Amino acid sequence: MAELLRSLQDSQLVARFQRRCGLFPAPEEGLRKKGGADPAEGAAQAPGAGQPPAADRLQSAAVPQAYVQKYIVKNYFYYYLFRFSAALGQEVFYITFLPFTHWNIDPFLSRRLIIIWVLVMYIGQVAKDILKWPRPSSPPVVRLEKRVIAEYGMPSTHAMAATAIAFTFLISTMDRYQYPFILRLMMAVVFSTLVCLSRLYTGMHTVLDVLGGVLITALLIVLTYPAWTFIDCLDSASPLLPVCVIVVPFFLCYNYPVSDYYSPTRADTTTILAAGAGVTIGFWINRFFQLASKPAESLPVIQNIPALATDMLVLGVTKFAVGILLILLVRQLVQNLSLQVLYTWFKVVTRNKEARRRLEIEVPYKFVTYTSVGICATTFVPMLHRFLGLP
Repeated sequence: MAELLRSLQDSQLVARFQRRCGLFPAPEEGLRKKGGADPAEGAAQAPGAGQPPAADRLQSAAVPQAYVQKYIVKNYFYYYLFRFSAALGQEVFYITFLPFTHWNIDPFLSRRLIIIWVLVMYIGQVAKDILKWPRPSSPPVVRLEKRVIAEYGMPSTHAMAATAIAFTFLISTMDRYQYPFILRLMMAVVFSTLVCLSRLYTGMHTVLDVLGGVLITALLIVLTYPAWTFIDCLDSASPLLPVCVIVVPFFLCYNYPVSDYYSPTRADTTTILAAGAGVTIGFWINRFFQLASKPAESLPVIQNIPALATDMLVLGVTKFAVGILLILLVRQLVQNLSLQVLYTWFKVVTRNKEARRRLEIEVPYKFVTYTSVGICATTFVPMLHRFLGLP
């Protein structure tokens, strides 16, 4: 078993996959200090070359040292396919897909997706900083992403999030929408598979990281499925629910595992938990103050889709644009205000990027900001839609 794990963590396995997909390091292994790179020449960011090969043993990563590695793309179909697939597992997708689902498709469905996503992401992020397993070594792997190089590898939270979203969507729509099960299953499998493969193609994870993420998520779905009906009743729970929903996630964020060096995992985890807390409070507000009706038990498929497609698309895009604008406004206002209050409270003189990374600054300001965003998305945006006559 140990030998199998070592082979699945081998960076050479990732490198072979990249080569089969037409991604190669440049002949001259030009390593230079971080700087601008011409995308047409295929320049990518990659972290420290000093890491020992994963095949030698399962071990913790050293502090990554970023450098620029040139690469050659010989198959642009795979290049664009997997770069797009990688974006499906990033925050840009979730801050568009999840609100769009809530405002235009089904609030019932969006609530399940968000809560399961938050649970899966928290466990995945914490596991990374506890296990501290390295990302694939470069060389031989070509790395195409820059932001997450300071994070550890195991498990792949992209793989976890994609699997959780795809199969929670599949299970939650089985008794709610009338469309072929095979089509639903194929959509879930294709979506999660593309995101998982993209983590290998971009050189950010080993095969073991990806498989570990998928298996952990599958286990979490199986274990939590009996409690999904309880999740659906959270909006009608005790008046003390908002207190619990704020206190527990904030405690988890403030006591996040300490890393050997700064990485964005704590900040990202705080953002995710705060957004989930805000959404839960928003649903509670809607029910407690009777701002929204209970979703229907069954929503049959719309038969005449072609005739309605244009109108539905225009309405959906309009509601989405209105909602995103309000969310961005709330986010900026609350972030600026919370930072000013925290800087004053802790007597911070140099108010720069480093100051924001301090525990007593980073966790409270992100938690307050994204809790507000979650409440706004589920309560105030729908109110604005109704005010503007957008059904």
